[in-house]
Amino acid sequence: MKKRMMVLLLTAAMGMTMMGCQYGGDADAKSEQEETKKEETKRSEEKSGLSGTVTLAAAASLEYAFEEELIPAFEELYPKVTIEGVYDSSGKLQQQIESGLAADLFFSAAPTQMSTLDEEGMIDSDSIVSLLENKIVLIIPTSSDASFASFEDIADANTVAIGDPKSVPVGQYSQESLTNLGLWDAVSAKGSFGTNVTEVLNWVAESSADCGIVYATDAATTDRVKVVAEAPADSLKSPVLYPVAMTKEAPNQEAAEAFYEFILSDDAMTIFESYGFTDYRSAE
Repeated sequence: MKKRMMVLLLTAAMGMTMMGCQYGGDADAKSEQEETKKEETKRSEEKSGLSGTVTLAAAASLEYAFEEELIPAFEELYPKVTIEGVYDSSGKLQQQIESGLAADLFFSAAPTQMSTLDEEGMIDSDSIVSLLENKIVLIIPTSSDASFASFEDIADANTVAIGDPKSVPVGQYSQESLTNLGLWDAVSAKGSFGTNVTEVLNWVAESSADCGIVYATDAATTDRVKVVAEAPADSLKSPVLYPVAMTKEAPNQEAAEAFYEFILSDDAMTIFESYGFTDYRSAE
């Protein structure tokens, strides 16, 4: 009898212990849920507190990615913030910022323009990130039956569309590649120099030029051109890099910081990669 009573008491004690553990586990889970909810509420309040316009000065080759997906995605997260994109060649954007364009962020298609503005004290140096990598490619009109197969074949063209090396990064990359291939003098003599990469792309798409050199990402935006070759790797001293940074006098500092962080996020990178860019940070 005593033995049976001890078994019953032991069983009851174990049951109480298990109930206590279950209750404690439920309490811990509830506490964790409450903390998560508080964090989400805090982030929501922070987002709702940001408002106004953020001006992005970005290379023309970034326009599609920003206007079609990145900006709408950010504005959905921050409904009171409007992103205004200004797109052109990086050289022209540099000049506009120097002349007073109130840009919050600068996203260049080459390090040169970013470095110049940084040296002039117009960029937040600590925020500079070499974010994206691109490629330069030789394109011809889709309707063309020309037998171009390599960068060297560009010498056979009658008209060549190239970005102006004086201010357009894709033109500077083109000049570097063709110079190293011993073709620059011959090609530049029959070149039409565009004010940005979009203009070069359009000239070839419209068959106003036999061929042209653009970024791979731009060539992918239309079926009116086809890529026949990529610039030989040894024809460029360094990769085609896109650095991004905040300006030192960003008019809308807090909202600009949020947009800057968004641009650096994994979600944004997934969108950039869908447009043909690669994450340069992963190659470092």
